[in-house]
Amino acid sequence: MRNRSLLCQLVLVAAATAAFSAAAWTAAGPLAALLVAGCGSFALAAAAAFGFARYREIAHLADAIDRVLHEGRSVSFSQCREGDVAILSNEMQKMVARLVRTADALEQEKRALATSMEDISHQIRTPMTAIALMVPAIEQADDALERKRALRNLEAQVDRTSWLVTSLLKLAKADAGALDLADGPVDVGAAAERAAEPLLVAFDLKDVALHIDCAPGASLRGDARWIAEALGNVLKNCLEHTPAKGAVTLSAREDALSTRIVVEDTGPGFAPDDLPRVFDRFYRGGAADVGEGAGGGLAGEGFGIGLALARALAEAQGGTLVAANGEAGGARFTFAFPKFVV
Repeated sequence: MRNRSLLCQLVLVAAATAAFSAAAWTAAGPLAALLVAGCGSFALAAAAAFGFARYREIAHLADAIDRVLHEGRSVSFSQCREGDVAILSNEMQKMVARLVRTADALEQEKRALATSMEDISHQIRTPMTAIALMVPAIEQADDALERKRALRNLEAQVDRTSWLVTSLLKLAKADAGALDLADGPVDVGAAAERAAEPLLVAFDLKDVALHIDCAPGASLRGDARWIAEALGNVLKNCLEHTPAKGAVTLSAREDALSTRIVVEDTGPGFAPDDLPRVFDRFYRGGAADVGEGAGGGLAGEGFGIGLALARALAEAQGGTLVAANGEAGGARFTFAFPKFVV
């Protein structure tokens, strides 16, 4: 009887029964009043039974919600049926299912973030430790040539750290969907030239040939800056893992369905165990050792985030990036940007 709405309902039914019984007594005599009172009593009992049943259902639903909040439980749809309370129960189960999925996703993101923060801390600590060790060596160096060499190494470590921080910020923006992306026609040949320009000296120092073969007029819709950024990261990766006298080739073709950009090198390719994780952040795999020092001092060499950033930039513009071993044994990266209007 703590349910005030149920109590009010029963009081109203009882009051109506008494009123109608009194009116029947006055109008038709005691027999009519008795019949009205009997019908009213039956209605009162039925209302009480129905109300108590609803109250038990609501109490059961409240108890189930309480268990979900404090203990957690699996959600079952075996009790789905018609009725206002049952519909409410079903909707609550749907909400709980959604909350469980959301909680699982948040937990996975939390673990991934913790792992990423650990990796980031480790990656930044390495060049920072090198910088800390170089500063006293520079201060104590008496020979001008030795000091100049130490300063050049210090500058390289600063560049590595700067590249890492910048790349991580770009990755974070891509994950959050906060990249400032233009949506216009992009000339693939011009984007390829723009991506290759900062790497030309490194290609010469490494004695690796760079070939760009883009079909005339090949284009796609996107942001030219970020397309060049993605291509540059893939070119840099290929350079790091291509031996001297080797070659890296960038080709592009356009058809009625998509624009495809393929970057291939003549390096050792991917190990079978590494291929599924090529685009994982901070993953370098066994092939990382092949190109050690291959970049001619490229900033960011060996961090394992360049390919992750390239894929994130491609996907942010509606494209895809996949990796495979080429027919000649080297690595092959394929960008595909589908045309939404054929």
